Amino acid sequence: MNARQVSVTKTIATSPEKIFELLTDPAQHPVIDGSGSVRAARPGGPHRLELGSKFGMDMKLGASYKILNTVVEYEENRLIAWRHFNGHRWRWALKPLENGHTEVTETFDWSTARTPWLIGLSWFPKQNKQGIERTLANLAQMFPP
Repeated sequence: MNARQVSVTKTIATSPEKIFELLTDPAQHPVIDGSGSVRAARPGGPHRLELGSKFGMDMKLGASYKILNTVVEYEENRLIAWRHFNGHRWRWALKPLENGHTEVTETFDWSTARTPWLIGLSWFPKQNKQGIERTLANLAQMFPP
């Protein structure tokens, strides 16, 4: 991990396949979102994400806005990442564990942003880390041990 990333890892009591199913369905993103900013998938987008998919989301961070994301990394049941116009990424890595559980790491990576220094000076990294922690807690509640 570099200085322009924040990540949180949590063990979830289900298979990578079940988690990946949620992550590749934009309509499910508001269900697991811990930031409170993801409101709904935009109509007309894909129902299942894959490499190169473009999908829009209705968002709210103070004011309401719309965002268009592009899937830039993809490995079936193991990895998915998307970015939007500013270039920073949201990345999910799934590692299967022997007990049928999954080690899930969500990362906010602004090293690829157009203005990474500006994001680094802002409250986004700290706020996004807290949102990631809540997102992973939401995900864990969906799959109780």
